[in-house]
Amino acid sequence: MTWGKATRVSCVGLVANAGLAGRIGLAGLALLALTGLPATAASAAPDAWPTRPVRLIVPYAPGGPTDIIGRLVARFAGEALGQPVVVDNRAGAGGTIGLAQALQAPPDGYTLALVAPGPIAGMPNLMKLPYAPDDIAYLTLAARTPSVIVVRSQSGIDSLAALIAQARQRPGTMNYGSAGAGTTPHLGAELFKQEAKVDLVHVPYKGAAPALAALMAGDIQMMMVDLLPVIPLAASGRLKILAVVSDRRVPSLPDVATTRELGLPGVLMDANYGIVGPKGIPSGVQSRIVDAVRRAVARPEMQAEMAKIGGTALTSTPADYRDMTRVEFERWKRVVDTGHLTLN
Repeated sequence: MTWGKATRVSCVGLVANAGLAGRIGLAGLALLALTGLPATAASAAPDAWPTRPVRLIVPYAPGGPTDIIGRLVARFAGEALGQPVVVDNRAGAGGTIGLAQALQAPPDGYTLALVAPGPIAGMPNLMKLPYAPDDIAYLTLAARTPSVIVVRSQSGIDSLAALIAQARQRPGTMNYGSAGAGTTPHLGAELFKQEAKVDLVHVPYKGAAPALAALMAGDIQMMMVDLLPVIPLAASGRLKILAVVSDRRVPSLPDVATTRELGLPGVLMDANYGIVGPKGIPSGVQSRIVDAVRRAVARPEMQAEMAKIGGTALTSTPADYRDMTRVEFERWKRVVDTGHLTLN
């Protein structure tokens, strides 16, 4: 099955995209193009798995929401498996570099990735990638988080209405940051632009953490971003949360209205985080991975940690996760098509 532009491309086509090719490297691109190679590691007996540490690639910079969730999952899933789960941050190109590296690994269950919707549902709408949906083993959801619209506390903007009014008065002069092109902070902000009828300029970063640092420094004027990394920054007075991008308020922010309440019912964005790996992981190993995540999510400590940062720990079946990703892809495709967005 092929979703939009999420098709395998040759090394020649990828080299033409200098940004992505330069980061992944020509050798990695060549390996990714050889989709017919047998995966000998997949024949490893699943009964003994895991006999060594498991690598969990987080395709964004440390400190962002995917990293925060990844480290929680790694901690508790590792305890469930009896082997360490080691987080490996591989940031760049909207999460596609790290995901491509995970999908390039032998399908033995020892290299997985924890991803936000961006590299599997957002970026495939924007450019041709070195992987297709059928290259991915969708294993299970791990968490869901609400998003918020935030500004610098010193900006003088004290409400969503004030932000929209200022953007309309100064079209094309206000910048918003994202965790990278094709990420949910990018496409969510584009949805906000379309629904609020404002003209904002996109500035991509290699993750939510550097984008938030730029926001606090005044290099950009606003962000739509997962609540997780915003909580301590808002509590310290450095950032102001203008709205929860949802149809329901967040219990930890009872006084912050939702976009639906504030007149933008079409601007809704919860981010789903899940565990994926290369296609071909033995079914027995897949079952053990899913079971470990379920056991991790069931831990009261995991639930409490997620609640403190405004998220929800949860799991799904592989089929439900795959179907949810396809629905998400179609949703962001409409945003991309309406905004005439592309990276090619």
